[in-house]
Amino acid sequence: MRTFRRFLVAVPLLFVVVSFGVFALVDLAPGDAAVALAGETATAEDVARVRTALGLDQPVLQRYGSWLGGVVTGDLGTSLTRRQDVGELVASRIPPTLSLALVALGLAVVISLTLGTLAAVRAGSVLDRAVAVFTAAGIALPQFWVGLLLVLAFSLYLGWLPATGYTPLTENAGGWLSHLLLPALALAWLPAAELTRHVRSATAEVLVRDHILTARAKGLLTGRIVTRHVLRNAGIPVITVLGTRIAQLLGGTVVIETVFGIQGLGSLTVDAVLSRDMPVILGVVALATGVVLVINYLVDLSYGVIDPRTARA
Repeated sequence: MRTFRRFLVAVPLLFVVVSFGVFALVDLAPGDAAVALAGETATAEDVARVRTALGLDQPVLQRYGSWLGGVVTGDLGTSLTRRQDVGELVASRIPPTLSLALVALGLAVVISLTLGTLAAVRAGSVLDRAVAVFTAAGIALPQFWVGLLLVLAFSLYLGWLPATGYTPLTENAGGWLSHLLLPALALAWLPAAELTRHVRSATAEVLVRDHILTARAKGLLTGRIVTRHVLRNAGIPVITVLGTRIAQLLGGTVVIETVFGIQGLGSLTVDAVLSRDMPVILGVVALATGVVLVINYLVDLSYGVIDPRTARA
């Protein structure tokens, strides 16, 4: 109940802070949406008319207040460049981004749990050192560069997977997965490396505890010890890091969708920023803020499931 009350307080506070911060930063950035909409041959009078028609000549606080008032009633406004309802526009771009993020999250979790656990169980071995090299490379290499390497290797050279585009799951499940594998792997590269480090550290710390040493002395197999005792005890720090990495995945889609030509929320954000389409930018920010808040709330709830003692704390 205490966690839920904190969640209810944090939602409006964080939403307003984040949305106003983005609004102010975009407003301070160079460029003018009215100039872009009026056209290259427009006169100063034409630009002024467009600016007035769109309300861009109003003070920042007044424009933000109008937008926030619309959000309260469920109206995210109208795109300045596309002349579409922002809510409908954002909703139409959710499926590709959601699919990409979920596949990338699944890859990151499987890779990190597998490599991190094996490295902890075989601490000091060649495998442990190889995993350390993988995590260092994963953190050092930019995701867009990894994406380009994957395209060169698996699309242009081997021809196994498509380099760009997206196929909806409802149309073709095989095409959906084949189009997502490369971008999801590029997106999962960084969080998988970081999670692997945390899984390895948390698992290694649990493996030297007294009850684990007792279980080993009783002759229990290492695999059974890890699945029944170690992963559960190492779960809280790993889940905490995973929650923050989900937000990182959402941010990474901006770059990865551009590299792989996926028309999702990431590419929509890039287009909106370049054209200074404030309603679209704020619509995406509102959605991303809500998702991050919900994820953090679910992470807090998961602590009580993993370790009931934290629920009573």
